[in-house]
Parts: sequence; C-alpha cells; structure tokens
Amino acid sequence: MNTALFDFLRALGENNNREWFRDHKAQYDALHTQFADDVQRLIEKISVFDPEIAGLDAKSCIYRIYRDIRFSADKTPYKTHFGAYMTGYGGRTSPYAGYYVHMEPGRALLSGGVWCPPPPLLKKLRMDIYNSMDEFEAIVENRKFKAVFAGLEGEMLKRTPPGYPPGGAYDHILRHKDFIVSSPRPDSFFCSGDWIERTVEVFRILQPFNRFLNYTVSEFFGKA
Repeated sequence: MNTALFDFLRALGENNNREWFRDHKAQYDALHTQFADDVQRLIEKISVFDPEIAGLDAKSCIYRIYRDIRFSADKTPYKTHFGAYMTGYGGRTSPYAGYYVHMEPGRALLSGGVWCPPPPLLKKLRMDIYNSMDEFEAIVENRKFKAVFAGLEGEMLKRTPPGYPPGGAYDHILRHKDFIVSSPRPDSFFCSGDWIERTVEVFRILQPFNRFLNYTVSEFFGKA
C-alpha cells in the first residue's frame, strides 16, 4: 500500500528544496526501496503474458527523483512523482513500447506505447500502422481496450504528414508524433492492497498494443 508514498510526495510538493529533502532522506530511501520491490513484482507478473519483460531488473526501470534543471526555468530540484517504465531491451532507456506506472498525487496513471520516437522510427511506425490499419484499429477499438484507454494521446502534427492522403479516414492517427495511451487513476487505486494485481490486468489489455508497435521497433533496430 502506498499511502505513505503519496503523503511524502504531497509534502515534497510543498517543500521542494534540498534542505527539506535532506531532512527526510531516510523516509525517501525506505519508500524508494518499497517501490522497487513492487516494480519487481510487477515485472514478474507481466512477464507471464509478455515474455520480453522476463528477467528485467526493477532498478533499470525506475526514474530518478532528481530533476535536470540545467535548461529549465523551473529550478525545483525534485520530481513530485515516482515512475517506472518496464520494457525489454533496456528498461527506462529503451525506445521500445512498454508499461509505465506513474504515482503522483492527483495525477496518477498507467500508460504505455512509444513516446517521442526519433523521426526515422516515427516515420516507420506511421508507415507500418497505415499498411496494417485493420489490425491496428482492431486493437485500439477493442471493447476492453476502450474501456480502459480513451485513445491515442501525445503531440500531433497540424497537418497530415507527407505521403498520406490529406484529411483521410486515418488522419487523426497518422498525425500523431507519439503512439501512447494512458489510463488516469485516483490516488486510492495505488493505495489499495491489490493495486499490483489490478495494474497487471490493465497491462494485460495493453500488451497487444505494445506488441504491434514493437514489431516495427524491432525491425527498425534490426532485431526482428
């Protein structure tokens, strides 16, 4: 249960400075250790239906709480969330579609897909989606999928990308610069005793979406 984690993050949001964090470092370390244990349990359960996840180390999936403020106008030193990205081929640094857990007071969610792919990979993803649109739509229009994920999210081009019919039936899909979906969750979701099991069921529904995208990613990187 993550009640203490959300309490800590709320307090951090109100006291986002190095002095406060230093005074509460022991509490953070304990919460971080528990989060890593939970992520490892998630990895083990996800790997049952997505073998690419098997053997992944939670430490490679969890994002640092320290913000990179070098080029940011916001100089607060710490993130106010815990996050982990689980996928094969490198954990959080991987370009592959995966499973993301985000715990942040008032903004918690579960999500997945391919976020911010480099332009050559984005071009190939668009092409493969267009050429296999029936298969792609069967995934994102599936009744169970739509009950959990509202639809594709992320940045979009203002116009149809070159090479595709302007204003076509699939224009709303092809203009995306990311291929991600998310499912917002109340804080209470992650504070329940069965949140890991419930998260696994969400990710089981997400798996065909990731599998479709990762076929292209694997081809792009020569691993298919």
